[in-house]
Amino acid sequence: MIRSLKDIVIPRLRERGFKGTFPHFRRETEKKIDLLTFQFDKYGGCFIIEIAVCSPEGHTHHWGEKVPPNKVTAHDLHPNNRLRIGDKDEWFRYDKRAFFGNIYDKVANKVFKNLNQADDYWSITDFC
Repeated sequence: MIRSLKDIVIPRLRERGFKGTFPHFRRETEKKIDLLTFQFDKYGGCFIIEIAVCSPEGHTHHWGEKVPPNKVTAHDLHPNNRLRIGDKDEWFRYDKRAFFGNIYDKVANKVFKNLNQADDYWSITDFC
């Protein structure tokens, strides 16, 4: 699954200005940082994508630890300040049998199609 995401989705994120390494990506602007993280189920078979926005200076946790702009991830923000994007139930499943084609590429293409949800969120959301 990771190979298909790296082949199909990650190049498109890079085209949109995202930097980072799998599974955490960020796009820095003067006013904010757009964040995207892939989170796999610990039992396998599916993953979600969480997106968020933070200050261009990075993020400071409630206990005082500062995360710099080049290290911040969506998981650094409180769950109330993150959004899950995805298909019907938000989980992208790759443990189902595919009768035609590669299930991993099919799921990766589904991810790509759902990135417009993230674009909509980032276009109207400022950091908290």
